[in-house]
Amino acid sequence: MPIKKYKRTSAGRRNSSVNRSDEVTTSKPEKSLLKPLKKTGGRNHHGKITARHRGGGHKRMYRAIDFKRDKDGIAAEVKTIEYDPNRSCNIALVEYTDGEKRYILAPASLQVGQVVNSGPQAEPRLGNCLPLNSIPLGLEIHNVEMNPGQGGKLVRSAGGVARLAAREGDKVTLILPSGEMRMVNAQCRATIGQLGNVEHMSVRWGKAGRKRHLGRRPHVRGSAMNPVSHPMGGGEGRRAGGRHPVSPTGKLAKGGKTRKKRKSSDKMILRRRRNVRSGQLVL
Repeated sequence: MPIKKYKRTSAGRRNSSVNRSDEVTTSKPEKSLLKPLKKTGGRNHHGKITARHRGGGHKRMYRAIDFKRDKDGIAAEVKTIEYDPNRSCNIALVEYTDGEKRYILAPASLQVGQVVNSGPQAEPRLGNCLPLNSIPLGLEIHNVEMNPGQGGKLVRSAGGVARLAAREGDKVTLILPSGEMRMVNAQCRATIGQLGNVEHMSVRWGKAGRKRHLGRRPHVRGSAMNPVSHPMGGGEGRRAGGRHPVSPTGKLAKGGKTRKKRKSSDKMILRRRRNVRSGQLVL
């Protein structure tokens, strides 16, 4: 999806850009697939803020997405490609031959009028959903299940793509967008193709108001706070922190390991994901 860059007509427009949404074919969602979505403002069921810098934003309705793709043997025609405010990739409305309508994640180059299928007998074509043991090696896939019948959990964001690297016994090896290489049950399902809206990460917001529209409140640096508000606050004049960056509760904020030690699924990970800051693998 191409990006439109604005001219420098004001300070807010300078260096800002927006998706042109050429793939989107309609702005009216399917009412039967909409659900109300309550905002939490980053608060848990006790009313305590557990995720900072959340609140406000435009009101949204949730689009019920079919992550399982379990309607086998019935063809579905793509009716529309739509914007979804709850995720970075676009979604597609498909209508099955028996009249049922569902939303699916829209891969890149998916066209209105195209027919998609699901199940072990489906062809490995763009938009079709198959078990991993039926997908040829080397193909690009997304919306990958971690357990058979659970529904897609991996590779669901804009531009996301994984590759089927190897197959051995009842396990297959995947290379995920993060660089992680892991094994998954061969009965798990995945959808063929790369997800659309590939240029999503290249959009520059330009001004704070656009982030507020998404429900993101101002993010204040810990070193700019008072000592009572943050472990890195205080100091006479400017200070460079004096310790490794931490959260308000004292947990490491950059590079700290949060994964549970001796987790049962560790044996499925053949290679850890890349460290984004250094470009190296996380050991």
